[in-house]
Amino acid sequence: MIRKRLIPWVLSGFVLVPEMAIASVDFDIKGLDDALKDNVSIYIDAIPESERRLNFRLQARVADETKKALQALGYYSPVIGFKVEDKTSDTDATIVLNIDPGKPVLISEVDIQIDGDATKDDAFTKLLETAPKKGDILDQGKYDSLKSAIQSLAIRRGYFDADYTLSRLEVAPGLYEAFIRLHFSSGMRFHFGNVYYHNSQINEDRLSSMLTFKEGQPYLVSDLGAFNQALANTGWFSSVLVEAGLDDLRQDRVPISVSLEPAPRNQFETGIGYSTDVGPRVKIGWKKPWFNSRGHSLNTDLYVSKPKQTLESTYKIPLEDVQREYYQVQVGVENLDNNDTRSLELTSSVSRHWKYDTGWQRSLYLRWLYSDYTQASVSDISNLILPGINFLRVRSRGGAMPYWGDKQSITFEMAEPIWGSDINLYRVIGQTTWIRSLNNNNRFIFRANGGGVFTDEFERVPPSLRFFAGGDNSIRGYSYESISPKDSDGKLEGGSYLATGSLEYNYRVTGNWWAALFTDAGDAWTSGTPEWNTSVGVGVRWESPVGPISLDVAHGFENTDDNFMIHFSLGPEL
Repeated sequence: MIRKRLIPWVLSGFVLVPEMAIASVDFDIKGLDDALKDNVSIYIDAIPESERRLNFRLQARVADETKKALQALGYYSPVIGFKVEDKTSDTDATIVLNIDPGKPVLISEVDIQIDGDATKDDAFTKLLETAPKKGDILDQGKYDSLKSAIQSLAIRRGYFDADYTLSRLEVAPGLYEAFIRLHFSSGMRFHFGNVYYHNSQINEDRLSSMLTFKEGQPYLVSDLGAFNQALANTGWFSSVLVEAGLDDLRQDRVPISVSLEPAPRNQFETGIGYSTDVGPRVKIGWKKPWFNSRGHSLNTDLYVSKPKQTLESTYKIPLEDVQREYYQVQVGVENLDNNDTRSLELTSSVSRHWKYDTGWQRSLYLRWLYSDYTQASVSDISNLILPGINFLRVRSRGGAMPYWGDKQSITFEMAEPIWGSDINLYRVIGQTTWIRSLNNNNRFIFRANGGGVFTDEFERVPPSLRFFAGGDNSIRGYSYESISPKDSDGKLEGGSYLATGSLEYNYRVTGNWWAALFTDAGDAWTSGTPEWNTSVGVGVRWESPVGPISLDVAHGFENTDDNFMIHFSLGPEL
């Protein structure tokens, strides 16, 4: 059975015409510079298609819209010429507009007066530096923007009684002159008053430690926004609303109301992932974002994959400066069965953390590590107490797949028999990652990692403190942690030193899809000089809401087992 597609018809005059045949009257604007032309286009493009029919009514409408567009930019005496081209019907043609904008209207007088406390406010002085000047061509948009900006600035800076006593734009088209008159009375500037908390399950002293302002300071709406964000970042609340009590102003003070909704005391999350390093993996998380009224929190995570199973619990204790300083107590257990490594490790640690305005974070820690392991042909039990220090900075712009960012991290730790460790050991690890973009379509990523373990008893160093290379986030083209020194039986021993690097170029193909080209190199070794393992490859990136999903095909030049390897991963780049 053949189905015929019906074409709708509309009545045009007295003749039935297929709706799909109705064309449009277009406009070709000549004689204007870009700014004037663009503004005229905006005005006349707003004329509905249904009204675009060649007649005197359309001509009058186009002339009226053109004059409005030119007047907005200071041209009040244009000469507009109409010419019809390519006409096939009254609804299918091109109207050529030859426009002479004429002589512009110039600003002859700028009378801007501000009184009240704002006369001593540098923010208003700076804003008025952007005001139109005498002799400028009139731009009504700039006048309206300035008028709105003054009033908006007053509200943001606490001039709640401010208003215009005079606001007028006077135009004398015949004289080609315009006069700007803005008289603004700011009144007094209000200051922060008392802060009132509503429905908080956390002690008020904890909340007040995060205040970005003090009582009696001049009001700034940006300070309210910063305080709102600080409260939201704690994770203690499901909703936060910080607002000024404008209906309850007292003398020169404005009270601040903080409405809070506690977050659920128990939160659970599950996740499923996959990477070629560890295969399928499952995460189960249990979080108590606020354990008590002091804002302590508890986070427990279980990670399960074929080679590794980890259970870790972290208890966080905020200090007086809630946002910047805190203690963490961690306990964990990990079972690992990968390549030539078998280990069961128990860990616990206490750490002290600081965050700085520069973006750097510092942590001092003391951790205990118990490891029952077999590495290659050696089995042992190691008991270590490791004090250490870590410095970390992460910067990012551009969401889950940033166009700009970098990460630096360095860690020092040591073990000595004098405080109960089985061996003496010194360990350092450093890494850096840089993401930079030339424009919206070209990204470059550079990574470098290095480390060293210094000890006289390397055979007693647990596997988690040794170095291995290879895999999705190390040297692509080689399997996960397959690069390290080998014993006489060809089994992986792990290295005393590590050095890896990667250079990657991404090009946006379309939308959220990117192509990648990369080269990796590095080694894990114990003595002598490194034997560099190198690779090149190509890949695909999809910019998903949770971060880039990567699929790579890499060739490891020193990999004798596989000519090419496929790497798949999901996760942040920094």
